[in-house]
Amino acid sequence: MGSSTRPLPTDRLAVGQLLVRLLQRFRREVLAVAAENGVTDMRDAHLHIFGNVGVDGVRLTTLARRAQLSLAACAELVDDLQRKGYLERRRDPADGRAKLIFPTVRGREVLALAGKRVAEIETAWGDHVGPEEFDNAMRVLDRLVSALDEEQGGRDA
Repeated sequence: MGSSTRPLPTDRLAVGQLLVRLLQRFRREVLAVAAENGVTDMRDAHLHIFGNVGVDGVRLTTLARRAQLSLAACAELVDDLQRKGYLERRRDPADGRAKLIFPTVRGREVLALAGKRVAEIETAWGDHVGPEEFDNAMRVLDRLVSALDEEQGGRDA
């Protein structure tokens, strides 16, 4: 970390305000496209899971770490999404005692919808500030996340 603290900016919102506002807008837009396509039983918290589950199967502990949720909170959300038909648990072929979490066919459809909407959001937001500037901002944020995660011992930290 730097040796001295800089004062908060007066010409822009502070980092927390910027991130919260963008995240709220992002989540609203993703949930709106889901609702437009008949997926009306999703809520903000479910996006923590969908943004981190992937399609290749993941253990609950890994999913909780990726989503930055407690194991109990993650299990509760996974159970809810399983009841709703979006996720399923299957035996891990590498360890028969463990379970892997996979999206169901319905879950993969929702992931595809969300992925398409995320691409549209990135394009639209890039149009507001210029595609190159937006891409640069995203690369800077990605480097920042990587650096902070590395300090804590890994990208999924």
